[in-house]
Amino acid sequence: MSVAAQSSLRLRRRKSKEDSSSAGPSDAAEGTPRKQEEIVWGKTPSGEVFRVPTTHDVLTLFHPGYPKSHLDLLNLGLLGFQLVLFAFFPRSASRLFFFLYFAFWRAAYDVGLGWVLTKQSKKKWIVREVQRLGWLDEKRQPAIRGWIGKQLAGKMGKDYSFDELPVEYNTWLLFRQLVDIILLNDFLAYCMFAFACFRVPDGLSTMMHVMRWVGGIALIAFNLWVKTEAHGVVKDYGWYWGDCFFQRGALVFDGVFELAPHPMYSVGYAGYYGLSLISGSYAVLFVSLAAHAAQFGFLVFFENPHIEMTYGQRKLLALRTPMHPSTGRKPEEGTTTTPKTRPRQLSVVSCAGTDVSTPPVTEGETASETDELETDTETELDCDVPQPPRRKSQPSTKSSNPAVQRPRSPALSMHDLFNTYFRKDAVLLHNIDLLRANDLQLVMIVFYVLLGTFFPTLSTRGSLMLHFAHAFIWCLFHSFGLGLLLRAQSESKYMVRHFLKHYHYPRNDGRKGAVLEAFSNWKSIYNMSMCMTYASFIGLTWKSYSIPNNWTVGNELLRHTMGVILIIIHVWATLESYEVLGLFGWFFGDFFVDDFPAHLEYTGIYRYLNNPEIMSGAAFFGLAMISGSKLVFALAVLRYLSQWWFLSNVENPHMRKLYGDSLRSDAGFVKVIKTVAQKNAHILESRAGRHAPEIRRVAKEVKGTFDKVYEETAEVLEDFLAKSRPKISEVVQDTKVLLQQSREKLVISRVSNDMSQYDTSKYGITIVPSATAGSLRFHLGEPIKVKWRAPSHHSRRDWIGIYRIGANKSNLVTKTSSLGKWVPVHDDEWDGDIPLNNQRSDQVDCEPEDGEVVFKGDALSWQAGRYEIRYHHDGKYNVLSLAGPVEIYVEKPASMEFDSVRQALSRIVPLCLDSDPSLIPDSCKTALGLDPNVTDDEQRDPDDFRFWSEKQAKRISVAIQQTFGVELTQEVIIADANLSTLANRTLVAKELLSG
Repeated sequence: MSVAAQSSLRLRRRKSKEDSSSAGPSDAAEGTPRKQEEIVWGKTPSGEVFRVPTTHDVLTLFHPGYPKSHLDLLNLGLLGFQLVLFAFFPRSASRLFFFLYFAFWRAAYDVGLGWVLTKQSKKKWIVREVQRLGWLDEKRQPAIRGWIGKQLAGKMGKDYSFDELPVEYNTWLLFRQLVDIILLNDFLAYCMFAFACFRVPDGLSTMMHVMRWVGGIALIAFNLWVKTEAHGVVKDYGWYWGDCFFQRGALVFDGVFELAPHPMYSVGYAGYYGLSLISGSYAVLFVSLAAHAAQFGFLVFFENPHIEMTYGQRKLLALRTPMHPSTGRKPEEGTTTTPKTRPRQLSVVSCAGTDVSTPPVTEGETASETDELETDTETELDCDVPQPPRRKSQPSTKSSNPAVQRPRSPALSMHDLFNTYFRKDAVLLHNIDLLRANDLQLVMIVFYVLLGTFFPTLSTRGSLMLHFAHAFIWCLFHSFGLGLLLRAQSESKYMVRHFLKHYHYPRNDGRKGAVLEAFSNWKSIYNMSMCMTYASFIGLTWKSYSIPNNWTVGNELLRHTMGVILIIIHVWATLESYEVLGLFGWFFGDFFVDDFPAHLEYTGIYRYLNNPEIMSGAAFFGLAMISGSKLVFALAVLRYLSQWWFLSNVENPHMRKLYGDSLRSDAGFVKVIKTVAQKNAHILESRAGRHAPEIRRVAKEVKGTFDKVYEETAEVLEDFLAKSRPKISEVVQDTKVLLQQSREKLVISRVSNDMSQYDTSKYGITIVPSATAGSLRFHLGEPIKVKWRAPSHHSRRDWIGIYRIGANKSNLVTKTSSLGKWVPVHDDEWDGDIPLNNQRSDQVDCEPEDGEVVFKGDALSWQAGRYEIRYHHDGKYNVLSLAGPVEIYVEKPASMEFDSVRQALSRIVPLCLDSDPSLIPDSCKTALGLDPNVTDDEQRDPDDFRFWSEKQAKRISVAIQQTFGVELTQEVIIADANLSTLANRTLVAKELLSG
C-alpha cells in the first residue's frame, strides 16, 4: 500500500485564545465539545480540485447493515467457495489446490497489481483505459456507466455524488473494489492452505507445544495490530494507492510507522510465521517465505519507484554549500540568538509542478517531529509557490567582469571536504583498483585464503608442481608484468595518467599529487612482488630439498658450498647496488619523478658493472645447487632470462632515453677484459708468424657473423614490431567498430503489415538548423530540433530516431537499434520505451498534423560524427521519412593554453548540463542570455557547476575525451565541478600525454 502523500490540500489553524474566549454561553452549557466536520480536498493531475467524500473500509463487506454491490457479492461468493471446497476436499487435495489457488492470488497481487499500478503511476494507464473504453462516458457507454454508478453509490455515504466527481476518483473507487477481491481471497487462500497442512510435530515436549501456540497467536495478534494501526494512519487513500490517481491531504506518519521500515510490508506479515508455527508445517513456512519475498518485490519494483517519482526531491551533486561553525555551541554571555523560523507548509494545489518532497513512511517526518498547521475552517488554497530569496552579488571593483571574478577565500564546503578524505575507497571488493598497492594486497590475501581453504589435498609431486607454478607466476609477474607497466610509465606516463584520470586532487595541485600517489603505490607493489618472488622460490626449494644422509659422498658438500657462495655473492651485489642507487634508484624513481637532477655516477659496484642486477640472480642458481632439483634449476634459468629481458627492454631503453650520449657503453670489468684480450691477441699474432693474417681474418669473420646475425635479428624484430603496431591498432579499432555495430544490431526489427493504408509522401521531417552555426552542424550536446508532418490518421505511437550514417543500408526499414537515441512523436502514448495500446484516429480527410520534437540530453548522440534522422511508424521500424545528414562536431581549441581550454570547457559544460540555469557556472550564463549576477549563493565560485545525475558528468567526460584527447572519469569530474580546476587538470593530463 502507498505509504506517502504529498503536502496537504488543507491547513488547520491552531485554536487561539481569542477563539476560546469567543465561545458562546450556549456552547459552554452543553458541556460536550462540538465536533467539526472535516473536509478534505483532492486534486486531479489535470488540476481539477474536488471535495473528497467519506469512504468505508473493507470490513463493511461483512457488515449486514451496509448495501452490497455486485462486485461485493462476487467477492463474498469467491470467499464462500473457498470455505466449501475446504470442507469437502480431502486433506491431500486441499493442500495442492489451496497452494495453487494462493499462488494465483499472490501473483495477482504482487505481479498483476504491481504491473497496472506502475503503468498508472507513470502514464495514468488505468484512467486512460477507462476513458478509451468509455465506461464512464454517458454518451458512449450509458449502460455500463449507469451500472458502475449504482455499484459505487451504494457503498458510499451521503456526501458522494457520482456525476459531480472527476473520472480519476470514480476510477479509483472502481479499482479499489478489484483490490478488495484480490486481497481478501489472497488472505483466505493462505489460511486454508495453512489449515490443510496442520499437523502436530512429533518429538516435542508439552512446553514446546505451548510455546509454539503462544508464539504463533502472539505473532498473528501483532500482525493484526500493525495492519489496523497502519490503516488508521494512511486511511483508505494510502491503503488503496490513491496517490496514483489523485492528490489529497498529507499523511502524518506516526505510531506503527515509527516501529519499523515499511511496516505494512515487513512486520505487517508476521502473521505468516505465526500461522506457520501453529500449523507445525515446513511447507507453510517456505510458502510464507516465498510470499513475503514476493511482497518485498512489489515494494522494490513498484512502491519505492512510485514514491520516489511522486514525492522524491532530486538532490544536486557537487553542491558546494559553505560549512559554518557548529551550531551546537552555546552562545557567549551577553549575546542574543534569533530563533530560526520554519517555512510554512505548502498545499498540493499551490505546489503542483514543483519538486516539493514528501518522503516515504520510514524516512519522512513523524508526528513527534512536525506539527501540522491547523485552521478552524478548511478551504482550498490558491497561492504561488514561494521562491527562496535570491540575492544579487555585488560586482567587484577590481574587475570589470563580475562573471569571472573569484571569491578571495572560498569557504570550505562539505563536497570538497568529502573528496579530500574519500577517494574511491575500497568497500569490500567494490572500487578495487589493482594499481593501488593496498587493493592489490587485499585481493592477494583473499585469494590465498580461498585457495588454502578450498584447494584439494595433493600428493607430494602435486604439491611440488603447485609450488613451481606459484614461483613461476610470481617470476613472470615481477619481470614481465611490472616490466610492461614500467615501460608504459616510461613511454606515456601510464601510471600517473591512471591516477590523474581516476582520482581527484586539490585545486592547483598540478600533477604532483598524481605523481606522488603513482610512485608510492609503485614502490609498494614492486617491494611486495620482489618479496613474493624470493619467498615463492625459497618455498619451492624447501619442498624439493632433502637433507643428505652422508655429506662426504659424491658432490653433496660441494653443491652446498657453491650454493652458499652464490647466495653470498647475491646478497653482496644487492647491498652494493642499493648503496649506490639509494631509494630513488632502487624503486626506479627516474621513471616517475622529474624533479631530481638527471646525472650518472659510476661508483661502487657500478664502477665495474653496468648491470649488477644480473649478479643478483646468483642466489637462484645457488638455491638450485643446494636443492639438487632440476625443477628449481629450470626456474632459475627462467628467472635469469626474464631479468635479462627486463634489463634489455625496460631499463636500458629508458636509460638511453634519459641520459643519451652520457651513458657509457663499457663498464670497468668489460674494459679490462677487452684490454687483456687485445694484448693476448697481439702476443698470439707475434707467435703465429705467417699464419697471423689468416687467424685475424677468421676471427673477424666469426665476429662479423655473430654481429650480423644479432643485427639482422634485432632489425627483423624491430621491423616486425613497427609493422605490427599499426596493424594491431587497426585491429583494435576494427574490433571496437564491430562491437559497436553488433550492439546496434541487437534488435529484432518489428515491421507493420498495413503500410498500404499510409501514403509516405504525406509524411515529412525537417531539421531546424543550428542557432549558432546556421547549418546542420551541431556542437556536441547541442539540442537538435526536428519538425514533423503527418496525416491526421497517423499512428500516435510514431517515433523518430537518430542513427549514424551507414548504420542502416535500407531506407525503408531500420535494422539497427537506436540505443535510446529516439523521441516519441506523442510522448503520452509511451511508457518508457513501450508503446501503449491506444486507438488511432480514423479521420482521413482532416488537415495534416504537424509538430516539433527535440533531441536533447540522453536522446542525443554524444559521439561526434555524421547522422541521419528517421521517422518510424506505429512503434515499429518502418521508415516513413528520412532527413540528413546531420553533423555533430567538437570544437577543439587552437592552442593548449589555460584560457583557450577554459573557453572550450565553458561551451562544453553547459551543453552537457542541459543548459540548466541551476547547474551551469555563473560565468557561463552571460553567453546563454542569463544574468550572471543573480545567484543563490554569494560565496559561490562563478566557475562552480553542479549535476542532477552522474550521467551528466559522464557526458562531460566523453566530451573532454573527444575534444582534448584526455580521459577523466565521471567521479573526477564530479569532484572538481569547476571550470578552472577542470581546465588545469586537462592541461596537466595533456602535458603528460605529449611528454
